[in-house]
Amino acid sequence: MTRLALTVTACALFIGGPVPALAQQPAPTAAVRTAVAPLTADQRAAAVAAIILAVETRYVFPERVPAIRDRLNEGLASGRYDASDPSAFAERISTDLRESSQDGHMYLLHEPGQYAAAITSDADPYDNPAFMAIWAAAARRSNHGLSEMRILPGNVRYLRVSTFHWVQDRTGQAYDDAMRFLREGDAVIIDLRGNGGGDHAAVRYLLSHFMEPDQLDMTFLEAGEDPVQSRTLDHVPAGRLTGKPLYVLTSRQVGSAAEAFAYSVQTFDLGTLVGATTGGAANNNTFVPIAPGFMLSVSYGRPVHPVTDGNWEGTGVEPDVAVDPNTALETATALALDVLLARQDADPIDRAGWAWARTAAAARARPVTIAPERLRALAGTYGGRTIVFEEGGLVWRRANGPASRLVPLTEEGLFAIEGGDDRLRLRLTGDALELLRMDDPAPSRFPRD
Repeated sequence: MTRLALTVTACALFIGGPVPALAQQPAPTAAVRTAVAPLTADQRAAAVAAIILAVETRYVFPERVPAIRDRLNEGLASGRYDASDPSAFAERISTDLRESSQDGHMYLLHEPGQYAAAITSDADPYDNPAFMAIWAAAARRSNHGLSEMRILPGNVRYLRVSTFHWVQDRTGQAYDDAMRFLREGDAVIIDLRGNGGGDHAAVRYLLSHFMEPDQLDMTFLEAGEDPVQSRTLDHVPAGRLTGKPLYVLTSRQVGSAAEAFAYSVQTFDLGTLVGATTGGAANNNTFVPIAPGFMLSVSYGRPVHPVTDGNWEGTGVEPDVAVDPNTALETATALALDVLLARQDADPIDRAGWAWARTAAAARARPVTIAPERLRALAGTYGGRTIVFEEGGLVWRRANGPASRLVPLTEEGLFAIEGGDDRLRLRLTGDALELLRMDDPAPSRFPRD
């Protein structure tokens, strides 16, 4: 059995009516594209025949093959594929493949670089060194899909996984570094928004940090082959992260291997999903070169989860906390801080930091609005410190420094300083200005002049 790739492209739409496209990083190319020769009628016909043969030979659901074959033959005969532009031809083929199969992993790409690499060997592309070298280069440029790490207020550690790349003996090292970073946090947020999938080997490596060793996480089925089990690793160099509050951010553009991670986090009760229902593409896919210069994604197997005895194909993974994906990070941060603050044995210094961070997180998740009349009433001079009302908000005009806009954190008059250090905040009571510092429980108070 070949590598367990679960990847969908930006062109892959999903079943169930008009929904947004499932996004992934653009497919890597071997070189800069040059002028493309127009497709001839003979080339289009040969390509359709080759696609039908690949579907008949490899597709995971044989009962759907006649519908796919009929749709492609009808498209060729009707002239729907009469496009000289290879990319337009690929788009039309992809639409018919997806609609006739109801499978987000069925599509055609115009990728001359990948095609040229794939035809250097009769092996499956995932066993072809030239083909895999293209993906390895893409993995190196993107830090193996681990595109961003941050320390959020309250020592909540954040990791964005944009793609699940896997390059043998290299990707694991990138994950080890990221896991050591996350391990020092009080809570963990993993951002999958926009992640279209990738290699299950990377999913297993990441998942192993949140589960016990040698635990079955997925079984993969392929016609005519013995089932293949995926089990968590016995050893992870960075150590396991069990016991920390875990939040995973999702969106409709999360698909395939990224959905596998979210699905396991939810079904194994490892953490909380925050965002929107994912795309719903579960099947394993591989790529078949189609002349001249195309790569066909075709589903050849399907995953079965040990908890549900099923998968997320066609339905997606529903979040535990449904919010607009654009605000999922703020919501997850606030939820993580709530869990931390509920700990009875917390260190007082840690608790103070979480409480301070929780106020700002809540305001980011649900921005506070204060009526202009009240803001005008708060404007004034406090111990030589001037607060003015400008353009619908309050601005701190310092005598020897830049003007700073104040961002309301609570309706009671607590403000953050836009662009400033969040360890300093202002509270305006109407008759005084109070400067609050995170590490000083006693605020500095300046009466109104």
